[in-house]
Amino acid sequence: MTSTLARPADGEGSVQVQQDPSAQIREGALVIAVYGKGGIGKSTTSSNLSAAFSKLGKKVLQIGCDPKHDSTFTLTHKMVPTVIDILEEVDFHSEELRPDDFMFQGFNGVMCVESGGPPAGTGCGGYVTGQTVKLLKEHHLLEDTDVVIFDVLGDVVCGGFAAPLQHANYCLIVTANDFDSIFAMNRIVAAIQAKAKNYKVRLGGVVANRSAELDQIEKFNNRTGLKTMAHFRDVDAIRRSRLKKCTIFEMEPSEEVIAVQNEYLSLAKKLSESVKPLEAEPLKDREIFDLLGFD
Repeated sequence: MTSTLARPADGEGSVQVQQDPSAQIREGALVIAVYGKGGIGKSTTSSNLSAAFSKLGKKVLQIGCDPKHDSTFTLTHKMVPTVIDILEEVDFHSEELRPDDFMFQGFNGVMCVESGGPPAGTGCGGYVTGQTVKLLKEHHLLEDTDVVIFDVLGDVVCGGFAAPLQHANYCLIVTANDFDSIFAMNRIVAAIQAKAKNYKVRLGGVVANRSAELDQIEKFNNRTGLKTMAHFRDVDAIRRSRLKKCTIFEMEPSEEVIAVQNEYLSLAKKLSESVKPLEAEPLKDREIFDLLGFD
């Protein structure tokens, strides 16, 4: 006689935030979660990708999921208040809020929200993400959105900061051509693999950032089943755009700037029209050490 074990619920055996069924983003919207090693350029990538989608005529919402709430400042040209800060001001009575209390319009109509985070050492980032999506739903702000981009804190893939994966169609991983970035990417692949058992999220692909070469990234991709969707070299115009608090699409045109703009537009088109979910297998830590590096 044989028996089968029921599939464990998401988060069983660990402390994780469960998704509120009422807080699901509408069917039909393209929802992308951007992950990667801390400091790798996720916010720059997310904001320029949001701008690119808007250039393609999409209605875009970007949600920053980082306590330092700087995800959207190149779109809005300023640091905006966070959802958690605003909710605290009204003792978490969300019905007292208006959309313009927590949502701000940025470049080319991109709508921007910064969820913020719990005080250091307390609370859970997953709760913050859930409250943000719930608030957006309560105010009917997701009903006509074509693209939602979650820009997620660092390479943390604990239950809390993996929460945006519960809403996403695809995860993009931003990496550089170095061991530490790829090690973080491998951990993120494992997190997505776990979430995909109970949610719709799938791997979309890799964005190579601030990297002249791709040899280490492609070595890892070939071994695991990942695919590079866009390649951004260490371009000074990208660095300067962030210093100027603007997107690459607002920079003075030059051959370098136009090339970067076209790469972001190409990435947005791929995600809109031809992205295919990837079935990737993460490596053991020891296998990464053995795989990467020079002979």
